[in-house]
Amino acid sequence: MSNTPQVQGKGEELMQSTKDTANAAQNRTADATQSAKNMTCDATQSANESAQQGKEQSAGFIQQKGEQVRNLAQGAVGNVKNTLGMGDKK
Repeated sequence: MSNTPQVQGKGEELMQSTKDTANAAQNRTADATQSAKNMTCDATQSANESAQQGKEQSAGFIQQKGEQVRNLAQGAVGNVKNTLGMGDKK
């Protein structure tokens, strides 16, 4: 039974090695999780900025088209008045 201390020593080494491996795996998992969270936050921020930019561009486009329609309508009203003899005479 002279091998018993050696076996016990090997068992403790194996147990410590297993704990170290588990801790390393846990740390890698935590790092990967944090990295995924950071990427998600970055993607969300980028999407929000893109949406805001698109919203602003759409508002500008709609305003521009609204002004064009208003100007066309005013021109049409002026043409009708002139045709009917009701236009401003200068």
